[in-house]
Amino acid sequence: MSKKNLAILTIVIAIILDQVIKIYVKTNFVLGEEVVVLDWFRIHFTENNGMAMGFEFGGKGGKLFLTLFRLVAVTALMFWLIGNIKRKVHNAVIIGISFIFSGAVGNIIDSVFYGVIFDHPSHKLATMFPEKTDGALFFGKVVDMFYFPIWSGDLPSWIPFVGGDPFTFFQYIFNPADSFISVGVALLFIFSKHAFPKEEEKIEA
Repeated sequence: MSKKNLAILTIVIAIILDQVIKIYVKTNFVLGEEVVVLDWFRIHFTENNGMAMGFEFGGKGGKLFLTLFRLVAVTALMFWLIGNIKRKVHNAVIIGISFIFSGAVGNIIDSVFYGVIFDHPSHKLATMFPEKTDGALFFGKVVDMFYFPIWSGDLPSWIPFVGGDPFTFFQYIFNPADSFISVGVALLFIFSKHAFPKEEEKIEA
């Protein structure tokens, strides 16, 4: 398989998988509903206006800025990917950049379109392509669902400042797009010599 086709296949599969899972959760779970798969793994439907892992970013103005920033970022990622394909770098680098691109696009789709293709009931299942919606383009919410509360309890009292406080590891709720970005970054870190080659120093005689 050519590197170009590898990138296209990775991106298409990742974006489709991300959107299928998000749409299923949004149309089959009430906001806040949780299904316990294992003690340390749960499907918990939540939404956020901001960055990955549920962080917020400055209200509506901040959200619009973040969405526009993501659009610029994915454009830069696309050119970086094309450049690396032409350089015929290691396949792991192609997959890594493709994963990051896919994750960014997946969350952009939520932010840009979910406000107008879903209704937003408070205590009922959402409907896709409703007759009316109170949302707006560029102001959709990002759907999150993966929750891994691996350990919960009180921190040891000897820990400064936070000793004795309740703590959950891992407390963040995320989605497939976030996972793709994390895996992509990890691949680029592991194969950093291929992703960020050092130019040979030219020694002038």
